[in-house]
Amino acid sequence: MRENVTAQKPTTVVFDIGNVLLRWDPRNLYRKVFNDEAEMEWFLSTVCTNQWNLEQDRGRDWEEAVALLVKDFPDHETSIRAFHDRWEETVSGVFEENVAVLGRLREAGVPNYCITNFSAPKLDLSKKRYPFLEGFDGIIVSGDERLLKPEPAIYQLLLSRYGLEAGDCIFIDDSKANVEGAKAVGMHAIHFIEPVDLAAELRQHGFAV
Repeated sequence: MRENVTAQKPTTVVFDIGNVLLRWDPRNLYRKVFNDEAEMEWFLSTVCTNQWNLEQDRGRDWEEAVALLVKDFPDHETSIRAFHDRWEETVSGVFEENVAVLGRLREAGVPNYCITNFSAPKLDLSKKRYPFLEGFDGIIVSGDERLLKPEPAIYQLLLSRYGLEAGDCIFIDDSKANVEGAKAVGMHAIHFIEPVDLAAELRQHGFAV
């Protein structure tokens, strides 16, 4: 992993949510909808694609998004509507170790923030199910701001809104592009993908977790 240009030790931890704290994958839902794995993969690569879903993360209304696809793929209306109506089933649970790390950081008084590509109404649903999502010192939600990682503006918004210095922050994300986006604005960063030990990574940056 390329080291950040700043040599100072970070004091503030900035989390992503999806696939860092919550285990999110539309396949968690669509394996219940489709009996055939190949048919499911076709649907997710052709109909309810990552790019389509990303526009909801950017703030597009879900009913509008569903209507657009139903118009183009009327034979798949039920499956399309499931993405919206049964969205909570796309989350299979949490990364227990990472949530525990977050808890220890909070107990130690470490400032903790969040930048997430997330539909605002779906995040509200998630907060009801996973109350730890309510406890950040500050959060930037793409769906509210109509900005997406790895656009520089979304990282800069966190810094300006909460009076943070980039070099004081370490950002954790499962997307390599989002990690590079954080580094580009001067943050430290950790690319989290299993089996990365997040606690060990943070200890290397001086955090007692």
